[in-house]
Amino acid sequence: MQNRDDFAKAVEIAFREDKEIMVEDYLVGTEYRFFVLGDQTLAVLLRVPANVIGDGVHSIKELVEMKNDHPLRGDGSRTPLKKIVLGDIEKLQLKEQGWTIDSIPPRDLIVQLRANSNISTGGDSIDMTDQMHESYKKIAVEISNAIGAAVCGVDLIIPDSEKPAEPHLKSWGVIEANFNPMMMMHIFPYAGQSRRVTLDVLKMLFPEMK
Repeated sequence: MQNRDDFAKAVEIAFREDKEIMVEDYLVGTEYRFFVLGDQTLAVLLRVPANVIGDGVHSIKELVEMKNDHPLRGDGSRTPLKKIVLGDIEKLQLKEQGWTIDSIPPRDLIVQLRANSNISTGGDSIDMTDQMHESYKKIAVEISNAIGAAVCGVDLIIPDSEKPAEPHLKSWGVIEANFNPMMMMHIFPYAGQSRRVTLDVLKMLFPEMK
């Protein structure tokens, strides 16, 4: 948030969703989802907040409509990506950048529509399994094992994924550990290699399949 008024507006929007909200420290870095099965990280996904890329011709509203036409985007739970909705949160995010939904951004400029990187709010998914440093994959496994999860989605904030993790939380942070992680976004990423994590889960449940 850039000022008190925007903060008050964000709190108002948050209270529409629940009776309680949590305000946390801002962690500098990029959020990644680690899919952990047992003692192994099978997939790492970079989830990019909802955005559009300007072409110098179309408005932000039109660019959203064009991006929503992607065959992987839908409204329900059957598609790996979700359509972008231009609601109050998105408009507030645009306001902070000096834009409205009718603004025409210049060519190749990335316009952020959300601060959070959830797929459910129109974010993009990019496979980063091979690019992620092994030390972070190990941390994700340790977190999953510590809470006794056989299958877990661990969200980490990492400043530089190519450098090894340091043994303190100043170089990385934990967002959450999800006991029921979404698998479809690893199988059908917006960009990058497909990871068939569902097959590995089935083999864990039914060892005779190996």
